[in-house]
Amino acid sequence: MKIAVIGTGYVGLVTGTCLAETGNKVICVDIDAAKVQKMQEGQVPIYEPGLDVLFHRNIAQGRLTFTTDLAHGIKDAQIIFMALPTPPGGDGAADLSYILGAAKDISKLVTEYKVIVNKSTVPVGTADKVQAVFKAHTNIEIDVVSNPEFLREGVAVEDFMKPDRVVIGTRSERAQKLMSELYGPYVRQGNPVLFMDERSSELTKYAANSFLATKITFMNEIANLCEIVGADVDAVRKGIGSDARIGKRFLFPGIGYGGSCFPKDVQALAKSADENNYDFQILKAVMEVNEKQKTVLVEKLLKYYKGDLKGKHFALWGLAFKPETDDIREAPALYIIDELVKHGATVTAFDPEAMANVKRLLGDKINYVEDQYEALQHADALLIATEWSVFRNPDFEKMEEVLSNKVIFDGRNLYDLEKMIDLGYYYNSVGRKLID
Repeated sequence: MKIAVIGTGYVGLVTGTCLAETGNKVICVDIDAAKVQKMQEGQVPIYEPGLDVLFHRNIAQGRLTFTTDLAHGIKDAQIIFMALPTPPGGDGAADLSYILGAAKDISKLVTEYKVIVNKSTVPVGTADKVQAVFKAHTNIEIDVVSNPEFLREGVAVEDFMKPDRVVIGTRSERAQKLMSELYGPYVRQGNPVLFMDERSSELTKYAANSFLATKITFMNEIANLCEIVGADVDAVRKGIGSDARIGKRFLFPGIGYGGSCFPKDVQALAKSADENNYDFQILKAVMEVNEKQKTVLVEKLLKYYKGDLKGKHFALWGLAFKPETDDIREAPALYIIDELVKHGATVTAFDPEAMANVKRLLGDKINYVEDQYEALQHADALLIATEWSVFRNPDFEKMEEVLSNKVIFDGRNLYDLEKMIDLGYYYNSVGRKLID
């Protein structure tokens, strides 16, 4: 099939590349000429494991191309995916200006039937708004479909190629047939393609992310209570995770969720509820708790140093909001850095992939090094904010040599408590026994 993908951000680029991998001819359209030029030259603009292999293969075989020319991009496309940003506005509601603007531009160019797919995460009723834009500017028949993405950064290629489910919102038999044909190669093992109305599809995406964010936040609350009452959150996690009704995933406590999806989606769903005169109390509590959880390590530091961090120097391992990505949007590490600097401390950071993005954002507000052990030089303590695999089994003897003090504040619970006792570290993690 011939496909156009409007927008080459995280979702758009993964979508376009993976669609090309099953034999479709895909043109990705973006208004950023410099970015398009780099992609035409074979440069992948984001870090996502496995994406580069598919990206280069499909460019070489002529199935994946890039352009800034919208008219050229959509001319022969049977299906047009809109994968555009929907950032939160000042009131928390999703900003649909990119989606509706693109719809208007496309509506003036279509000359035959197309399926217009909202791949972006959008509020309930967006498909109707997009349909209205087309009706206002063209008499050409089109169908607007909701097809939310469920891609986890770090494993997005696998998620697209082997999805747990594909959700498609449309009441059009013609559109349903085309979408079934398009997604057929990805669900050969029997995972479902779920067809529903557009509004239910739009809400499904928000509900899924908000539920997962709630699950994470609940476990963080349990972890905080564990520290007060002397329980072990790891034992509690295993105890409740063995219940099939609850499941094991998203039960690991830490320093809050971040990224491009959970924060804005929870906020947008709560705002959508407010607009419909419904007080979604759980989501408001989730946002409040998560905001506080991002700086729980700083609270621990203040307690340890008796309220005075001025002149202290800290090593920080991890800047991305999660491992296997360079995405720093709403990353807890950024909140930690901000608080440490406010208290007069200095920071040297290391992250395998995200340092360039943080440098662009923070400049020389902190120091950056290219080696995780170099970050420990003259540090009063080590803080861990991202659970990269490379941090899981470090050389503790080498760490002891370069750290000024054997002190670790671990926001991701990477290390075994008994081992830290044997090694003689002060080890403060989340929801577990304090090793002093």
